Amino acid sequence: MEEDYEAVLCVKPAVHVYRVPPRASNRGYRAAEWQLDQPAWSGRLRITAKGKTAFIKLEDKTSGELFAQAPVEQFPGIAVESVTDSSRYFVIRIEDGNGRRAFIGVGFVDRGDAFDFNVALQDHFKWVRQQNELAKQAENPDQAPKLDLGFKEGQTIKLNIANMKKKEGAAGNTRPRSAGPGGLSLLPPPPGGKSSMPTLPSGEQPPSSLHPPTRLPGTPITDSLLSWPQPAAAPSAPATDVWGDFTKASGSDSNQTQANAGWVQF
Repeated sequence: MEEDYEAVLCVKPAVHVYRVPPRASNRGYRAAEWQLDQPAWSGRLRITAKGKTAFIKLEDKTSGELFAQAPVEQFPGIAVESVTDSSRYFVIRIEDGNGRRAFIGVGFVDRGDAFDFNVALQDHFKWVRQQNELAKQAENPDQAPKLDLGFKEGQTIKLNIANMKKKEGAAGNTRPRSAGPGGLSLLPPPPGGKSSMPTLPSGEQPPSSLHPPTRLPGTPITDSLLSWPQPAAAPSAPATDVWGDFTKASGSDSNQTQANAGWVQF
């Protein structure tokens, strides 16, 4: 199916055809030897591609009737040659389909049209070479070049992990801390911590040397607490023994009754 499809590669609306005198030597064609002011034919040029072969077709501008065509199977090659004294003129080999061939000169009015003509042929045969290489690789897959991704001897790789360390350090320092009064951060208490106040045995009064809390002026909470009935002071123990006799205190019910008499029961 691809062989039957014909693609148009380039179209140029103005082109002139000249008779080319026989070449006497291998020095190449020169457009100055042609009668440039008297072209043999004028029309449009169209380049088409059918499969891997390109065709240069010379057609009438109005009717599109084919004047001549030149099949091109290789470029650069003998089917299309540039002249030695200008970039706007070429020599092409035309065929009539019956085995007869002739060389004619083709010239473009604009130099840009000549450039497009040349590039269109180059691009087509570049694609042809790529298709041939792909076909060879498909027939011999083992001979295709393989991609080597391994490390060569002495080759090293460098990784930048500075940003990763910064992110990990920032994430590790985000421990929540409890806030105290006034927005100050307080350290949490140590695990298993106990109060430093000594515990007294049952029925024993704190020593008289401990003074009651100082009254803070202007604080309603302390005023209400201090207005409660205060317990009666316990009889002071001898100066030599501040805490008293623990054995007698724990074993005497009368001392417990006397100690608890001054406390208000809620």
